[in-house]
Amino acid sequence: MEFSEAQLLRYSRHIMLPEIDVVGQERLAAACVLVVGLGGLGSPVATYLAAAGVGRLILADADRVELSNLQRQVLHSTVGLYKTDSACDRLLALNPDIRIDAITARLQGDQLAAQVRQADVVVDATDNFQSRFAINHYCRQLGKPMVYGAAIRFAGQLSVFDSRKPDSPCYRCLYSDVHQDQRDTCEATGVLAPLLGVIGSLQAVECMKLLIRNGHALIGRLLLYDALHTELHCITLPRDPKCPECS
Repeated sequence: MEFSEAQLLRYSRHIMLPEIDVVGQERLAAACVLVVGLGGLGSPVATYLAAAGVGRLILADADRVELSNLQRQVLHSTVGLYKTDSACDRLLALNPDIRIDAITARLQGDQLAAQVRQADVVVDATDNFQSRFAINHYCRQLGKPMVYGAAIRFAGQLSVFDSRKPDSPCYRCLYSDVHQDQRDTCEATGVLAPLLGVIGSLQAVECMKLLIRNGHALIGRLLLYDALHTELHCITLPRDPKCPECS
């Protein structure tokens, strides 16, 4: 595609990076990213992808904005609005050049599969195991990379699962038990607000690296961040030969 002078100026700090350049920015503009969840993680993910010039964002969330969300879900400010409506207003004001498809529903089954199929990268910004298992399943089935992030209390984690790579694990290699304790949520135990910004921003970084086809994505590795003690660890995450999804 050919950028206008205004677009060249808008994305100039990307274009001057040799790892991105005009070619990488064109790849971002031609890309489609599905972001499932517009809460604490989805807020920074969607904001940075929109600002970076990702051409099409599919944003999915069924919830309305609640007062308790505003401590950490920085994309929203008006209680009572659907998060998809709130996100569209903010993101199109930030960058009117992009296209946003908003889905005010909890994606599952064939509807989830249809949206995953359209995307170049899928960002999991949900907060429950069942949703992540479903996203992981369709990403593997359809050969789409999944950028995973999670944060609770003072602890965050991040990884990329890419079934296009034969040695890549999947989310079920990390959490195989469907019956994980669903009570261990931000609502039940709390979370440090900027921790979600840190993990969500890193998800946006990993997503963009996949789209520009440069750098080393976090495939086969799990990044662990302890905000309380300022400790960052990256550990190897191999495929599980007994994984119920990808073995």
